Amino acid sequence: MSTAATVSTLKGARLPKWSPYAIAAASVGLGLGISFAAGLHSSIQWALIAGLLFVLGTYGIAARVEGRRQAKDRVATSLVWVAFLLAVVPLVSLVWSTVSRGVKVLDFYFLTHSMGLVSDDEPGGGIYHAILGSLEQVGLATLIAAPIGVLTAIYLVEYGRGKLAKSVTFFVDVMTGIPSIVAGLFILSIMLMFDMEPFGFAGSLALAILMMPVVVRSTEEMLKLVPNELREASLALGIPKWRTILKVVIPTSIGGITTGIMLAVARIAGETAPVLLLVWGNSIINANPFEGAQQSLPLYIYQQYANSAGAGAAYDRAWAASLTLIAFVMILNLVARGIARWKAPKTGR
Repeated sequence: MSTAATVSTLKGARLPKWSPYAIAAASVGLGLGISFAAGLHSSIQWALIAGLLFVLGTYGIAARVEGRRQAKDRVATSLVWVAFLLAVVPLVSLVWSTVSRGVKVLDFYFLTHSMGLVSDDEPGGGIYHAILGSLEQVGLATLIAAPIGVLTAIYLVEYGRGKLAKSVTFFVDVMTGIPSIVAGLFILSIMLMFDMEPFGFAGSLALAILMMPVVVRSTEEMLKLVPNELREASLALGIPKWRTILKVVIPTSIGGITTGIMLAVARIAGETAPVLLLVWGNSIINANPFEGAQQSLPLYIYQQYANSAGAGAAYDRAWAASLTLIAFVMILNLVARGIARWKAPKTGR
């Protein structure tokens, strides 16, 4: 028997490449038909029915044509696609709702004016005071949390041995899951002890508490990715360990460290509870975070929606501020990706 004939006998029947799309289209059609016949009016219900039909249809057709072993592989792939769609659809729906409702009042005037004397039920006003407050509070929190987080991660990776390092790691893990309201209550208890009034920097302290464990964890993972050969080569040349860390380890991992810090900033940018407790909000511009109440974007969204009763000018301002906050977080993520790609180690041929 020739080689070509041997290869042809080893090949089994295969479904065409367009078969998953055909099965998906048929599943959607059947799902709509079943939902209509059963009187189901929720799009979530027919989507779940369509997903189930897609998985079952894929297994049945593949098992008949390609065999049970290949059918199991196709079912695993189809489950991944169904899970992906279940995760993406709510996200796309959220972004679409925010954009469609937020563009109603989002313009240059809205971004460059504060609420001033505009009441919640009146049109007009803007979010300049909220943007300024968010930038100052998040910026101060970053100035506090980033150096402490990076230095803590350096200690854990480069020097940490024994019970102290294990204790620090344990408490970092605990702080990673701490609710934001607990951080706000901690700072609030200190403010009450010293009889202090609400001010922007108090919110920054609470946000820094939430940001630090994220920075520590991300920086720690980036430092562990630096090959030990680089450290050993530097130490073999007689360079002290602190200088090795400063000139070799950190520059090698700076892209990942910066990305982790930017993602931590994006994480705290949308926190509302600690700001509500410690900053209180303000309808006018307050550029001094160390004196008097301030506003922030998450708090502004909460207050406008709470006073809108689901309609009116405040409702539109809440959605426009939400769109601005999403754009801010998206820009931070894009910057983080750009820095990571820019500072990534260059590989030679």
